[in-house]
Amino acid sequence: MRTFEFVVERDPNTGVYVGYVPGWPGAHTQGADLEELQRNLREVIEMLLEEGDPKLETEFIGVRRIQLA
Repeated sequence: MRTFEFVVERDPNTGVYVGYVPGWPGAHTQGADLEELQRNLREVIEMLLEEGDPKLETEFIGVRRIQLA
């Protein structure tokens, strides 16, 4: 079992969810809702893994918040 972190964003104009694995070119997709997004991303990742282990260009650390006055 492999685990990958992915980022989710929502396009404010269309409402479409976009997801991608940071640092992994090609590991991105979209969906009308979060369930569809996750299904689609699973398919993309499975397809990419058929080509071999990913060569990640960056390492995902997390999301931080900064507050300004």
